[in-house]
Order: sequence, then structure tokens, then C-alpha cells
Amino acid sequence: MAERPKGYGMTADLSNKMDSKYNQGDADKAVRWMNAILQQGGKDRNVGQTSSSTQLQEELKNGVILCEVINVLQPNSVRKINESKMAFKMMENIGNFLDQSANYGCNKTDMFQTVDLYEGQNMAQVVNGILALASKAASKGVTTDVQVAKLAEANKREFTEEQIKEGQNIIGLQMGTNKVASQAGMTGYGMTRQINPR
Repeated sequence: MAERPKGYGMTADLSNKMDSKYNQGDADKAVRWMNAILQQGGKDRNVGQTSSSTQLQEELKNGVILCEVINVLQPNSVRKINESKMAFKMMENIGNFLDQSANYGCNKTDMFQTVDLYEGQNMAQVVNGILALASKAASKGVTTDVQVAKLAEANKREFTEEQIKEGQNIIGLQMGTNKVASQAGMTGYGMTRQINPR
């Protein structure tokens, strides 16, 4: 398959900006987490330690490892994992992973797009998507030795009718007040400017 040219001018600037967002520490954390999940699921597949975004992209490009990770978290969510080297089959695997990640509870805005991984356009977002899945898994009780960000939990409040009625009698500070100076007494237009002579 032909390589897509990096481009010139603004295209190259945007590509360089996306490449600069790639964090090696986050990528290593994502790789360690995926390996821990695969090990928990008894899978013999392993993601090698990466040293660059291109190596990570090459390992994940076919989508097989990603599908196996989501199948460990949510068994049989991806029923058929394509081992074919054909481009559309590899992109189908990535698409299946993204769909099942959304079913698992990940926000689509936290995830990446198929071309981000397949063409290596935005590997920083790929790493962020994997870490978002790790955080969602941790919130569902899946534990590994890799520390991931904890998702916020809902803190629903319950108020009694009495508390609600008390709150209606209080004027919030943002609403202002009518107890201080106002513009009352000012007359209409055409008033002359009062200047005191010296």
C-alpha cells in the first residue's frame, strides 16, 4: 500500500503538532495495561514495549490485539476477529473495537477514529483512547498493577420538601438585591453636564 505523503505548509504543521502531543510515558502505561489485561484473559498475545509511535502503530494496526483486549473485558463482544492482512479487514477490527468500547461505556469523544490508528495520523489520541478504556474498566472493578486515572462517580443529592421550600426563600448573591443604590430619580435625555466653576 502506498504511503501517504506528510504534506507541506499547514498540513505539515498540523501533523507535527499532533506528533508533539504523543507522550511516551502514557504510551508505555497503555501498553503495560493492555498486556496485563491480556494476561488476565489467558491470551498468549503480547504488545511489545514500544519506543516510538510508529512501532506502537505497527503492532496495533491490524486491530487484533485491541479486539482481544475488549473481549477479555466484555467476553464475546467481538465475535469474529479478522486475521487477514487486507486493509478493510484490519480497519473492520479497529471499528469493532471502537464500537464495543462504546458499548462498554467509554465516551466516543474519548476514543479515536479508525484512520488515527490505521494510518498513524493521531497516535496520541489512540493512546488516550486506550487509557480511557482502562479508566472505564477500573471503574467497573477490573484491577491491574498499572495505575490509571479514576473516573468521577455520580453524587446524586436528595432533598426533602422542607429543604426545597427553604431554598426558595433565599435570594442568591448572583441575583442581586434591591436594597442599595438605584437609578431612581434620574430623568430623561438632554440634561446638561454640570461643571462647577472655580
